[in-house]
Amino acid sequence: MSKNIIGVALITILAVILMINTFQPKEKASNETDVTGDTNVNGVAISAPNQGGIEQGEEAPDFELETIEGETIRLSDLRGSKVLLNFWASWCGPCRKEMPEMQQFHEEHGDDIEILAVNLTNTENKETDVHKFLEENGFTFPVVLDRDMAVGETYMAVSLPTSYFIGTDGVVQLPKKVGPMTYEFMEEMLEKLN
Repeated sequence: MSKNIIGVALITILAVILMINTFQPKEKASNETDVTGDTNVNGVAISAPNQGGIEQGEEAPDFELETIEGETIRLSDLRGSKVLLNFWASWCGPCRKEMPEMQQFHEEHGDDIEILAVNLTNTENKETDVHKFLEENGFTFPVVLDRDMAVGETYMAVSLPTSYFIGTDGVVQLPKKVGPMTYEFMEEMLEKLN
């Protein structure tokens, strides 16, 4: 019942945002600035702080979640390691596309970087769907369950998949990636992390 209420509330909020954006005047606001220098780019703007989730250069907010095996993991326990923090759901097509690439990356670079895949569990039909999806595909990287979406909200993971690259110092060192990653992209990001 509460999932239905949350779902209806989320759809209502998205509908209101869509209506506001649709009927808003299309003039460029005075606080928007094209910083690219490329006159062919549309829609480039500097947004207000804290409007786009955790940004490059910020410390990654700590959290504690349960793994699919029932163990507890705190992000701060991984301090000293490079971390790929990935938000996903089993119903998400782009997530399904990147998961085999993440598995290959985990198998080949698991000693160099920790993968922590955060499942937005309250968006799933059933929690057992997550377990079934992981088992059927043989994914072995760590998966934690964000049952109340508190971590997803903190990181503003509104589009799936969304990934953050966290350095050994606990700081998000690279821009977040929204959309599916390739193996090559993950390797490139690994090389840039400290």
